[in-house]
Amino acid sequence: MIVIVTPNPAVDVTYRVAEQRIGETQRVLDVARHPGGKGLNVGRVLAATGVATHAVLPLGETPGRWISDALDDLGLDHTDVVVSGTTRTTVTVVDGVAHPTMFGEPGPVLSSTEWDAVAAAVDGLLGRADSTALVVSGSLPGGAAPDVVARWVATAHEHGVLSVVDCSGAALLAAASAGATVCKPNREELLEATGAADERTAALRLLERGAGVVVVARGAHGIAAHTTDHVLEVPAVPGVSGNPTGAGDAATAGLVGALVRSGHQQGTGAPFADDTLRRALRSAAAHGAAAVLRPVAGEVDPADVHRFLTHPDRTRTPA
Repeated sequence: MIVIVTPNPAVDVTYRVAEQRIGETQRVLDVARHPGGKGLNVGRVLAATGVATHAVLPLGETPGRWISDALDDLGLDHTDVVVSGTTRTTVTVVDGVAHPTMFGEPGPVLSSTEWDAVAAAVDGLLGRADSTALVVSGSLPGGAAPDVVARWVATAHEHGVLSVVDCSGAALLAAASAGATVCKPNREELLEATGAADERTAALRLLERGAGVVVVARGAHGIAAHTTDHVLEVPAVPGVSGNPTGAGDAATAGLVGALVRSGHQQGTGAPFADDTLRRALRSAAAHGAAAVLRPVAGEVDPADVHRFLTHPDRTRTPA
């Protein structure tokens, strides 16, 4: 079981229009609503590929109850921490022409007591015998101290399970300082958080803080794993086009799923073997490409994942 913390969940609303035009009234052709936030996207992708997960998320008011009910309908295990604020909504506008436009609300402010409840839920789940990994993915809601992420990472260490953190800014730095097994920012997030001018220097700064591996998502330019000694690179699956929203979350799912399947013993403190990292990077690339083919974030077709893993140059579905 992979425990997934979504610090700032959302009701994800996707509008499809004929063509995005700023400053004009536009007819919405169809609407899709899904439980969202990066961590829930990761969990839905893992579930689609047969991996057991358990979500931990703070939820408040009517939108929070809607997310909880939607997760029940999807058959996804989850622990809800009820908070006094209102869970946010995000709106993504897609048209099949331009890059999707996303509007994300900041999310509610949580009290220290509410964050303590999230930490207690994480601790209880990671203490179970079937827990294999912790994933922390997504933004922190307004006013949250980055130390909450460090606390979850420390708990994973205490229970001897690996931790994968896909956050940005101060939360990413806190995760590295707490010794996250894997820090997985995209290139822009990495440079912004560290203040470095290039990817390798930035990754080394996270490694010096205590991260085990820094995995950098490069979009159409592939994905790379940085260790203190060297860099492993895997190209993106070529020729895939569609909706890139959520592709990074799917890549996180592919990455952590492969690392868990590798049987790496996190409690020993041993580094990942290069072959293990390469397989995990290929899995991440395949899952990310499969997500691009889907209309909304948090979805993959397992057949697409398999096809991209076995034939990464074959971008069209066989007739």
